[in-house]
Amino acid sequence: MSSQADRQLPATERKIKKAREEGQVARSRDLGHFGAMAGGLLVVVVAAPWLLEQSYQVMGLGLRFDHRAMAHPAVMLERLADVLVPAFLLLAVLGGALTAVALLTGVAVGGWNFTLQPLEPKWEKIDPIAGFGRMFAAEQLTTMLKACFLAVVLGVVGGVFLYIQWDRLAGLLALPLPKALAEGLNLLLGGLAILLIPLGLSALIDAPLQRFLHLRRLRMSHEEVKKEMKDVEGNVQIKAKIRARMREMANRRMIAAVPGADLVVMNPTHYAVALKYDEATMAAPRVIAKGKDLMALKIRDVAREAKVPVLQAAPLARALYAHAEVDQEIPAALFSAVAQVLAWVFQLRQAGSARSVLLAAPPKPVVPPGLDPGPGQAHDDDDADDIDAANARPQTPRGA
Repeated sequence: MSSQADRQLPATERKIKKAREEGQVARSRDLGHFGAMAGGLLVVVVAAPWLLEQSYQVMGLGLRFDHRAMAHPAVMLERLADVLVPAFLLLAVLGGALTAVALLTGVAVGGWNFTLQPLEPKWEKIDPIAGFGRMFAAEQLTTMLKACFLAVVLGVVGGVFLYIQWDRLAGLLALPLPKALAEGLNLLLGGLAILLIPLGLSALIDAPLQRFLHLRRLRMSHEEVKKEMKDVEGNVQIKAKIRARMREMANRRMIAAVPGADLVVMNPTHYAVALKYDEATMAAPRVIAKGKDLMALKIRDVAREAKVPVLQAAPLARALYAHAEVDQEIPAALFSAVAQVLAWVFQLRQAGSARSVLLAAPPKPVVPPGLDPGPGQAHDDDDADDIDAANARPQTPRGA
């Protein structure tokens, strides 16, 4: 496990997403407290007339006593029910508004996140030794000191407000109930507005601070980043082995297709392209195999064994290797050059004897400018335009 000192790299998007799934998001308690109090103040200001009326009814019913209530105790239960219904309605409105505001301010920093993973039982959460260590962690101590300081500030501000407004508070006892409720509501609004000032300043500092601390807790070490990259992209060695295996399988398929080719074009040893053309089923000649260096030599050797003509034409071999894909038709720009060499192959087949190799001179196809990569990208031999010596030996061409 990497220590916090080793974690100097910022968290990746994958780790942040995983942390959110585990319920780890940035949250600011001060912002939630400020939002709840500001929301409550707003609700009280907007619904002041209705709140005053409901409060008057609740207190009026609660303070009403008469001879009937004293003589019949069951009447008190009826009065209690009459008081509880508007009181519950009053608290439900205030509580619902405060809850909604608290939820909105709670998700303002870290966004909305719903997950059940924090409810899963984990031993480290109930381990008393680990919990004792977390209590005295630097971050927890800082949070506790900040909360204590804010509580002291709020207490001082509230105490000063009560000291200044003490005469008005004491005067409420001499006022009629409706006027006392209205005056008390004004004092309550004034006190909440004063307390919002230090709470707002604290929330303004705490919200970005909590986001910074959250990202700091998610920092990663170099080893963790490497491990995550390996998990995401897979083991490099395994992927290399898979690619090598796929290349090997592709090469085997190409080698197996070489005996069915009509012609192999080389330059003469570094590039080899096997072509096939069936007038009945193909619109143009197709490349059924191609390779360079050792693969080119393998294609040539298989062509020899299958008695497939091998023509050494460096420019055409380079152009076909660079611009034609396996199992695809050749580019239209190379139709003319490939038609020349295929015509030569078909002449050999029609002649049907080794003497035709001498009678039908190998062609020298011309490749359009721009298609030949040039000798700078291929290892050419000097006399590239000649028939392969293996095919010059007296033999009957394939298909004769």
